[in-house]
Amino acid sequence: MNTSENNTGLSEANLRRIEQLKAHYQNPQSVLLEALWMWQGEHGWISEEGMRYVANLVGAPHHHVLGVVTFYTMFNRKPVGRHKLEVCTNVSCMLRNSERLLNHLEARLQIKTGETTPDNRFTLVEAECLGSCGTAPAMQVGDRYYENLDTAKVDKILDELK
Repeated sequence: MNTSENNTGLSEANLRRIEQLKAHYQNPQSVLLEALWMWQGEHGWISEEGMRYVANLVGAPHHHVLGVVTFYTMFNRKPVGRHKLEVCTNVSCMLRNSERLLNHLEARLQIKTGETTPDNRFTLVEAECLGSCGTAPAMQVGDRYYENLDTAKVDKILDELK
């Protein structure tokens, strides 16, 4: 823990930012997504402890926070690798062979979907929809989208990420 953090879970800077945001809304629960994003930014994932902490911070019931965390795929409910590979498997991507890409990634990384490589470099997950139907199949890695994928393009992406 660095000196800019307190013992309750979020840095002083993030706590100040949350208070600033809460001042803009009648309901402090309006900053729930931002507070969860801050927690994940500091801790890498959102644990039960993190959900309880954020619920208390914004005055939301725990079950509501759990519902938000489980609804949005951007939130990690367990630790993930340095690179989170999200392969879209919704209809358009499925019709354009996203399952083949997922199988290829599992073989290349020697992990199953939902797992992280032993070196903590890659976590492989299915994404319900990346909104890239016209350029399927698609994969998101962090904030970056990759579209019109095939196994050769996926291999190139992995090589660049190593």
